[in-house]
Amino acid sequence: MTRREETTVSTRTSGTSERTPRIRHNDYGVLTPPEPGTWRPRLSVSVVIAAYGHQDKLDLTLAALAAQSYPSHLTEVIVVDDGTEPSLRLPEIVPENTVLLTTEPGRRGRSDARNAGLARATGDVVHWLDADMVTFHDEVEEHMRWHHLADHLVVMGYVRYVDHGLGGPTPAEVHAAVSAGAADKLFDEEHSEPHAWIVDLAERTDGLRTAGDMAFRVHVTNAASVNARLLREAGPLDTSLVLGEDTELGYRLAQAGAAFVLAPGARSRHLGLSMMMRDKERVRRYNHAHVPGLVPHMRRLRTHPRRQWQVPYAEVVVAAAGASYEDVRATVDGVLAGSPHDVAVTLTGPWDAAREDRRNPLRSTHLDLVLLRGEYRGEPRVRFAATVPPTAAPAPYRLVLPPGWVPGPETLRRLVEHAARHGHGLVSVALHEGDDAVLAARLEHTGAFARAALVREPDEPLDAAVHDVSGTHWMDGASLGFLPAAEAEPPRRGTTGDPALTREIARLRAENTRLAEALGSRVEPPATEPLIPRPRGRWFRASRQ
Repeated sequence: MTRREETTVSTRTSGTSERTPRIRHNDYGVLTPPEPGTWRPRLSVSVVIAAYGHQDKLDLTLAALAAQSYPSHLTEVIVVDDGTEPSLRLPEIVPENTVLLTTEPGRRGRSDARNAGLARATGDVVHWLDADMVTFHDEVEEHMRWHHLADHLVVMGYVRYVDHGLGGPTPAEVHAAVSAGAADKLFDEEHSEPHAWIVDLAERTDGLRTAGDMAFRVHVTNAASVNARLLREAGPLDTSLVLGEDTELGYRLAQAGAAFVLAPGARSRHLGLSMMMRDKERVRRYNHAHVPGLVPHMRRLRTHPRRQWQVPYAEVVVAAAGASYEDVRATVDGVLAGSPHDVAVTLTGPWDAAREDRRNPLRSTHLDLVLLRGEYRGEPRVRFAATVPPTAAPAPYRLVLPPGWVPGPETLRRLVEHAARHGHGLVSVALHEGDDAVLAARLEHTGAFARAALVREPDEPLDAAVHDVSGTHWMDGASLGFLPAAEAEPPRRGTTGDPALTREIARLRAENTRLAEALGSRVEPPATEPLIPRPRGRWFRASRQ
């Protein structure tokens, strides 16, 4: 780099007193990166390129990378040939520290190729790049100046799509132009096209600062970069996906605590249109069949009221150890009968010690646990575990619910929607207030708790850090519809309707009342008896005991 007045930029490392920046939700405005060329970098970067065919475009991509302002001794480039025949080769103009790998037969596709590059990468940051991209002189530096400020960032560059055909620039011309800071002179900029949906999202969300839970969508692997530790914690790309794999990984990065930054200065040009731009409707049709099951935030594509999905929207944790079979069953059945349907219930307890006595089953060790295991062994939404991990990932929410407290049909939906609407990282629900303590349920936002764990001080309570990065809130359990098991009516066949249908009927009744009042008509009032009986009576009546 040519530097005017150098400054050293770093994030907190072990043993220092410097506090890790606290980005609230996705408002990365608290970070102020240095101007390009004025600072001294220390982090290394691995540029990972998955390539298949098009040797001519790869040559231009590598020529541009050989002309970057970021120090070459901190940069490695890993090209992964995804089975091209004849095989791809490294051209004459390449960056220092460039290697060429080839995927194994039977492990082919973009996800496998990028994962192979990730496995080889040694950098502090992984910079995904397509094999048909021409980067500007400071593109890598523009990414890296953000990563030096915080260790949980995903940075997306600014891409425009240019026409590329016969008569285009040679690798030598690309290298010369990029070195001179004149990459914008290589192509017909006037007729180039932006990454329109990202530009639109940026305009609607103040450059992603107000994008909330949907910021993950900008993790597009043609020009994104990710902190390597965070990337490995979230997991590699899902090789079961042929398309949409970068969106799904972006979602998992969000659950691992990532903040997403748009870096308009990290400019590059894509040689030709993307697959989405060439065939948008067919690509969407394909992705809509494969991706929503793995990304719960795609709510508008999870429209079926009773379906299960690979990744639930919420995990509900109920401590079964020490609780009665009746109390736990009341809680679990209330959850399973309610909305949303895409939930998973984890019952915690010493299940390995819960053994059924084959000769005298009523004297079985941990009899209540034995009964619960028998009750739910055929229910795919109920899991049994000794403990739960610190995070509910990949599910975006975890509700910790005491046994013996029963949610109403719409309780969980209302609770989660409130948390999502206001961006709360933790919602505590007061169920019962005693003389010395409040019995509460906890709704935890997975990404917020992961972010808090990354930035909190050694002796700082995790909830306090959650309050800083996402906010905390208290709600009243009764107003949400939580009832003690003794007062809750168990769900019965034929009495619990579709919650969405119930809401629509209530809306239509309210609209009918409004119109009647507006017309001044005397109409018979709507029936007061709800389609779904209000909770009443004991969970287990005397006749059952």
